[in-house]
Amino acid sequence: MSDSRKSIEETSPGILPIALVSLFKKSEFKPDLAHGGGGPRICIMEKQVLKSSEERTFQYQDSLPSLPVPPLDESLRKYLDAVKPFLNQEEYQRTEDIVKKFGNGIGKELHQKLLERAKTRRNWLEDWWLNVSYLDLRISTQIHCNMAGPGPYIEHCWPPKEGTQIERASVNVWHTLKYWDLLRTEKVAIERSGDAVLDMNQFRMLFCTCRIPGVTRDSIGSYFKTETEGECPSHLIVLCRGRVFAFDAIYEGSMVTPAEISRQLTYIQKRCHSEPDGPGLAALTSNERTKWAELREYLIALDPKNLTLLEKIQSSLFAVCLDDSSPHATPEDYSEVTRLALTGDPTVRWGDKSYNSIFFSNGTCGSFSDHSPFDAMALITMLAVAEKKIIENEGKWKGSDKVRDMPWPEELVFTVDQKIINEIGRTKEVYYKKVSDLQLVNYAFTSFGKQLIRKKKLHPDTFVQLALQLAYYKCHGRPGCCYETAMTRRFYHGRTETIRSCTMEAVEWCKSMLDPSDSNYQRLQLMHKAFAKHNKMRKECENGKGFDRHLLGLLLIAQEQGLPVPELYMDNAFTASGGGGNFVLSTSLTGYTRFSGSTLPMVPHGYGFFYAIRDDRIVATCSSWKSCPETDAEVLCRTVFQCFQDMLHLTVVAQL
Repeated sequence: MSDSRKSIEETSPGILPIALVSLFKKSEFKPDLAHGGGGPRICIMEKQVLKSSEERTFQYQDSLPSLPVPPLDESLRKYLDAVKPFLNQEEYQRTEDIVKKFGNGIGKELHQKLLERAKTRRNWLEDWWLNVSYLDLRISTQIHCNMAGPGPYIEHCWPPKEGTQIERASVNVWHTLKYWDLLRTEKVAIERSGDAVLDMNQFRMLFCTCRIPGVTRDSIGSYFKTETEGECPSHLIVLCRGRVFAFDAIYEGSMVTPAEISRQLTYIQKRCHSEPDGPGLAALTSNERTKWAELREYLIALDPKNLTLLEKIQSSLFAVCLDDSSPHATPEDYSEVTRLALTGDPTVRWGDKSYNSIFFSNGTCGSFSDHSPFDAMALITMLAVAEKKIIENEGKWKGSDKVRDMPWPEELVFTVDQKIINEIGRTKEVYYKKVSDLQLVNYAFTSFGKQLIRKKKLHPDTFVQLALQLAYYKCHGRPGCCYETAMTRRFYHGRTETIRSCTMEAVEWCKSMLDPSDSNYQRLQLMHKAFAKHNKMRKECENGKGFDRHLLGLLLIAQEQGLPVPELYMDNAFTASGGGGNFVLSTSLTGYTRFSGSTLPMVPHGYGFFYAIRDDRIVATCSSWKSCPETDAEVLCRTVFQCFQDMLHLTVVAQL
């Protein structure tokens, strides 16, 4: 079997459709929502494909199967099973009656209409998903939806060191540009799950892509083209101290080298450090979306040149962010660098860009991305490829130091007035107030990792998910409705499906772990049942047999037909089990590489919990809101780590 056919772990990144709340405007349904971000739901090859193949990256796109519509009775049965942990017998009986009525009545009609829709589209969900889950959101997507993560380079080539920002940025940017070139020439290896080809469309959105604010709905501007498709923008933008610069990555037909990138970045840094700070226009991207759209229109009306500059930012390959912060970071504690990557200075990130590469003053780095055009899988894949090359070259550029006499970077100087200056100040104030409420930890559990878990014949992702269920039960004394993402990339333009990790099997096991009268043998038996249930759900979701996206489709059909919101969606069970964006645990595996990531919790009383599983450790990022007295990210994360130990111990003592 070739490297490009090696298996891929199938728990993947996405975002929950919490913008679903907009569908209930005319009803009394008012779920307690904090955001639309399900987080960096990532799928990473266990043995990452790091070399090009004879196949062309996008050659199988037209032969991928269409996204299926699951049978209605199956989806409703799975939904009823998923709500059980959150209802008493009387409540469950009521919900069962509502579901039965739905299945025999309006649900059946809506399902038929959905099947008709699916006949005319290769992915019946794609447009809906993009709009409802992302582009229709009016809250600050930079705060609530964007995803970010720390660069793991401190573990090998680049320990924190002042004065290394430009050198490291130059090397990193060059390797990223090399990946862009591979993508342009379609030499990025096609990913597979077993023998099944996976959809590669999201990789097109890594470069030259930007979210554009609209008054009622945003749009995505994507300017990327492969070589066979035509010319592609090749300039970078650089943000530093409230100013924006641009320079081309191609000069006289060839790519700029790290030495040449260093020349350009050094020029920008020297100017920004010796001259007054810029207005910090990038901060406006952190606004509530309608407000940002209105301010963007105002900017364009102020001076038509402003539109040209905005389009230059939108079409750029990606943003390079030179941040003056020097976050503390160790291989066991990435908390500060992760927090600053996710919620740092808004004047040196363009929140709408598909990729911001952030370089801090002490040589640490991070990434920051708009979630709407892709799930974090694509970004992590690219980062892992670049990291391998950086390690191979010991973090240095070993080529020529010769620098061509290319044009200096161009500063993008916007025409602004006092209104814009005031709005930037107001926006920054609102932003810092909101993000100061964030509690975030990013720790490494180092006692064991994937290797030992697999040795116990347990699935590593399920291991972490069950530990999280147990930890939440310990901390809160009740089950925690949980969103985990499975990827659906074996289908055309497939993105994600929801695995609802809080099952009755998981709850019964949690209760047993906390009941001193239960034997370890009983606990182990229940744990294996919980593992089997979760593994089964994952496979079903990956194969287009989940139920959350199906239920969303039925609701959207009702909306398009001008029908009232069906009772199923108004039922307390729907909200209590996480429906409508009410999951208290927003979770995802961020792969099997050194890269980890995070987004913020979905609800004010919830957690974001994201984790990378490596051979010898599990790196977890946990976030919560300080203003909620019930939640504590530090406590939950430490409790999860203790549960890892408890589960491993159980596999040993129960068999003695």
